Amino acid sequence: MKRPLIVLTGPTAAGKTKLSIALAKAINGEIISADSAQVYKYMNIGSAKIKKEEMSGVQHYLVDILEPTQDFNIVLFQKYAKEAVEKIYAKGKIPILVGGTGFYIQSVLYDIDFENSDEDSNLRSELENLAKEKGNDYVHNILKEIDPESAEIIHANNVKRVIRAIEYYRQTGQKISEHNETEKQKESAYDSFYFVLTDEREKLYANIDKRVDIMIEEGLVNEVKMLMDMGCKRDSTAMQALGYKEIISYLENEISLDEAIYIIKRDTRHFAKRQLTWFRREKDVIWVEKDKFAYDEEKMLKYMLDIINTEKRG
Repeated sequence: MKRPLIVLTGPTAAGKTKLSIALAKAINGEIISADSAQVYKYMNIGSAKIKKEEMSGVQHYLVDILEPTQDFNIVLFQKYAKEAVEKIYAKGKIPILVGGTGFYIQSVLYDIDFENSDEDSNLRSELENLAKEKGNDYVHNILKEIDPESAEIIHANNVKRVIRAIEYYRQTGQKISEHNETEKQKESAYDSFYFVLTDEREKLYANIDKRVDIMIEEGLVNEVKMLMDMGCKRDSTAMQALGYKEIISYLENEISLDEAIYIIKRDTRHFAKRQLTWFRREKDVIWVEKDKFAYDEEKMLKYMLDIINTEKRG
């Protein structure tokens, strides 16, 4: 018998946090964060990290577990997430994966095999130097030539993932997008429900813009200053998160604050668009479109619970 696992994902600013708490309470669940920034301590504002009081007593895993100077990647995420899943089962509860990083979710759901992905430090250094000398777009174009599908999903500024995809192709002769597609064809390792919360594009984009304004008001600039004082560099893994590298550019007098805010909003909207593209390609996805529920969270929750309970009875 496969064990149950719930996924609640969707584009950034769709409103996953609040709904995930209600879901966890309704099914006796605990939450594993599938977010590459919330894993870091001190990165609270820019990552829109859930606050203690918002958790309503629901246990969260993979939040605030690393120093911002530490590296984090998909292999580590999968390892920590699988450990958290086992802890939750041991309590007799149901794990709920919540977050917008589709590849992270996929790695757990389909138990993706990363065995053949040893790092090649020489190639990595060569590509990192190219990015520094000729810019991120130059290295992204290398990926575009060998693996256009991956290039479409991975943003040029996510240099580490771009390099990793090139590295994988050079090592194995296979596109990482093909490898991921093959792994995705596996059956889920769990009795899973894959919910994607979303909204009309205009409303989603308006929420993103509003969220960025709130982050600035809450002190994102000071948060980034503090992280830099702690030793975080522009190329640190943590600083690749949306909102952080742009504020570094402002703090280093490369752009104005208004420009930084404009870029964060624009790139976050592009990111949301790529997230939706990813989720549309996933199989067995259950869409929860907020406008179709008249933005009533209780109706959305009931819809999800009805699906979970019907399947259980079936």
